[in-house]
Amino acid sequence: MQTRRAAVIGTTSWGTTLALLLARAGADTVLWARAEDEARRMNEAGENMLRLPDFPFPPNLRVSADINDAVNGAEVIVVCVPSPTFRENLRRLREAQTPPDAAIVSATKGLDGADGSRMSEVFGQEMGAEALRRYCVISGPNLSHEVAAGLPSSAVIASATEEMAIRAQDFLTSAVFRVYTSTDVAGVELGGSLKNIVAIGAGMIDGMEFGDNAKAAFISRAVAEITRLGIAAGAQPMTFSGLAGIGDLVATCYSRLSRNRHVGEQLGRGRAIADVLNELNEVAEGYNTTPAAVRLAERLNVDTPITLQTHRVLHEGLNPREAMESLMGRPATAEYTTDQSH
Repeated sequence: MQTRRAAVIGTTSWGTTLALLLARAGADTVLWARAEDEARRMNEAGENMLRLPDFPFPPNLRVSADINDAVNGAEVIVVCVPSPTFRENLRRLREAQTPPDAAIVSATKGLDGADGSRMSEVFGQEMGAEALRRYCVISGPNLSHEVAAGLPSSAVIASATEEMAIRAQDFLTSAVFRVYTSTDVAGVELGGSLKNIVAIGAGMIDGMEFGDNAKAAFISRAVAEITRLGIAAGAQPMTFSGLAGIGDLVATCYSRLSRNRHVGEQLGRGRAIADVLNELNEVAEGYNTTPAAVRLAERLNVDTPITLQTHRVLHEGLNPREAMESLMGRPATAEYTTDQSH
């Protein structure tokens, strides 16, 4: 029986976790690192000591700084890098000897900072429209440490090409990681991206000790906002009730393992954003995604008060308490209206 091969681009904690999942499911897996020193250290240690310590690599997982070596013969290639570097890494992938029929799975939860484009739109720009048939996106309530520890988890993989989604699903599914498929690429991308903004706001509520009622109300209204923006972007409404929507949102807003919730909590306690970000080992995607989401909402003419107030706190120095007062002081309206822009 022929050995299956997979590659992961990016040594983030989630990228490393996905590499572990692929290897544990039986695929010979190569994790691509940007630098030779990083690859050597990880291979010698047999783990990602910096971003995911104490989770040993199985024998069929290794790290390489040669991207051609990493993607050689791969049937599934996962790209898991911070959204600001997604385009740059696609260019590296485009120049590599990538198998022409490999499924390429984005595990990046963010938007392009220039205009709010989704990662699939960036992918089409860099890899060409024809390559979009190979594109997939994975999202869901997936905290790296829990998944790496083998705790039961689920995710959804969306693609315009059913064959590609099913292949990626087959490579990643195991007894402890259940993967569903979808055709709603836009919805899965936006759910996974916008929830990080909400998690920062939910963290601020925790930091200011506003209580469970406030947090539950905030998350509920955020779901309405995300759905409204998603529909305007062409997503299917039901996606935001699934794993990439409510599922990911709940995990990220409540877990102590969530970087974005942690950032918000520290801001709610009065700390400066620069100090909080400097302490993190990795990127808190919500910080970069917020201005991109504002641009997307403006382009689609959708009202996004939670996103706007979070942006003002993160990037304009607004006090979190003033942001909450602004949200609470908005004119009273019906909970749902037929006008999707509001």
